[in-house]
Amino acid sequence: MQALSDDNPDLRPDEIEQVVDIFFEEIAQRLAEGGRVELRGFGTFSTRERESRTGRNPRTGETVDVPAKRVPYFKPGKEMRERLNPEG
Repeated sequence: MQALSDDNPDLRPDEIEQVVDIFFEEIAQRLAEGGRVELRGFGTFSTRERESRTGRNPRTGETVDVPAKRVPYFKPGKEMRERLNPEG
């Protein structure tokens, strides 16, 4: 948020925080509705389905049923991958 503050000196810190909160809330809301969010040059947020399974409680070793659920998923865009791996 410091970079936003430096680039926008006319905005108060609480206004910048509000903008950032709205941005992330909109992404979360879209994912909750089953949609996807693409940020060009950065990547795509979506959800994936996980099937139900039998897990194990690490403390007791007891088996537990883990229900099916949706989980968030992020796929980096081409530009992001190239920034992270500039040599190839």
